[in-house]
Parts: sequence; structure tokens; C-alpha cells
Amino acid sequence: MTAALEPASPRAASVATALPSTHLLLIRHGASAVLPPDELPRRGIQADPPLSPVGEAEARHVAGRLKGEDIMTIYTSPLRRSVQTAAPLAAALGVTPVVEEDLREVFLGDVDGLDLRLLVAEGNQDVRAALREQRWERIPGAETQQEFAARTKSVIERLAERHAGSAVAVFTHGGFIGQVLAEASGAAALHAFINADNASITQLAVTRRRWTVRRFNDVGHLRATP
Repeated sequence: MTAALEPASPRAASVATALPSTHLLLIRHGASAVLPPDELPRRGIQADPPLSPVGEAEARHVAGRLKGEDIMTIYTSPLRRSVQTAAPLAAALGVTPVVEEDLREVFLGDVDGLDLRLLVAEGNQDVRAALREQRWERIPGAETQQEFAARTKSVIERLAERHAGSAVAVFTHGGFIGQVLAEASGAAALHAFINADNASITQLAVTRRRWTVRRFNDVGHLRATP
């Protein structure tokens, strides 16, 4: 998506000044460790694996990329992989991340913590239906698409209002980022953006009137030498 053009008239400029953008840097967590079968969550509990060694290295690259930015605050999902990805940047900036419950990943009920692509390849009809119809509730026990959309919209609006005119780092998850971009773009395909890479950066400019996607799935920092 292309960025919005700068105001072309004095009146437009005054409106832009009255509606300062909050720049939310949405960072997907680094690569997760694979949980052994005996550590998979019980039904009704969200999977919470830590980062893998690869994910830990990716988190350091994120910190290297963003430590020079004028970031006011760091928010993170409560899930371990997100908290651990935020830690190197928080240390570099000398700030304590704020845990925000509503930044957690969509809850996938009976298959939470499992690889959806593998389940599709194995013929899981519930997962296939959820992806085909773009309705997470087709998976037994999962958060509904409507509930997830409402949750993501609410927390984005809260953070944008709380930090109007500032830049904020938000450590979260691929499904969450995908839902935010679907909302921002008005995409009919609600799952079009759910495949952001691990440790990627997506930038969203938010005012009271609109959300503008400035960049999506930026992984330039991951090409650096560890």
C-alpha cells in the first residue's frame, strides 16, 4: 500500500496538524521454539512457546534496527515469544515494556500451537474451512473472527490515542498484524496479510479519521550479519 500524499492546500495542512499521526511499529515476534507434544497446551489454553535460538538472534536484529528511532514506548503481547522479542530493544532504549493483553495472537482453540500449514496438508477440514471462509470460528473452540477484529481495532485505537503524535513499538503476532492491515486497507480478503515474516516490521500511521499503512513486512534488518 502506498503512503498517503502530503496535504496540498493550507486548509488540508491545518487539518493534518489538528490530527497528528501516531506511528505504530508492529513487530512480529521472532521464530518460536517447537513445543514437544507433552508441552502442548490443554484444550482452552493458548500456546505459549519461547523463542528459538534463531528467534533470539532475530530479536537482536530488531533492536539493532530500531534503537536509533525516536520511540516513546514499547508494548508487547503477554505471550513469551513476543515479550522475549521486545527485550533487546527495551534494554537498548532503557525502557520497560508495557504488557497489553489485547495484543495476543488470535486463539485457535483445538489447534492452537500447531502448524496450520501442516494441518492443511494433512487434510484437517476445520482448518481448511477457517482459511477458505476467513472465519476462525470454524475451528472448534477458536476466537470468532468478529471478536478478533473488535479486539484488534480497539487496542490500536487506544494506543494511538494514548500516544498521539509519537512513535510506539508494538510487539505482537502474525495473525494480529494481518487483521490490523485488513482493517486499514478495507480488504475483502480478511486473511490477505496474515503471513508477515518473523521479526518483520510493519508501520501503521493512525489518526482519528484513518489508518495508513506505511510499510509491510520489512525484514531488511534480518539480512545483517549476526
